[in-house]
Amino acid sequence: MMDDNHLPDQQINVELPEEVAEGVYSNLAMIAHSNSEFVIDFIRLMPGVPKAKVKSRIIVTPDHAKRLLAALKENIEKYEAAFGKINQGGGAPTFPISFGKPGEA
Repeated sequence: MMDDNHLPDQQINVELPEEVAEGVYSNLAMIAHSNSEFVIDFIRLMPGVPKAKVKSRIIVTPDHAKRLLAALKENIEKYEAAFGKINQGGGAPTFPISFGKPGEA
């Protein structure tokens, strides 16, 4: 019998298209939920630009959101064991003053 935390042993063939493999940079996430789903918006904030853009939206079931939380926790623990504790800054991300103004290279 399968317990609630494990899927049956099965092979899943996952395809990763080249354009998706590049990834999308995000430095902010906003999460909302209803009784049936969690909505995670991945946002990119740019210094000196008052408007931020949602780069990707992922919608998951509550069950999957909880499994995602557990997987993130496990991976953060492994990361910190290998590379040291992740220092959390307080509040919103900050950018160096020398980052440049919008439109400058």
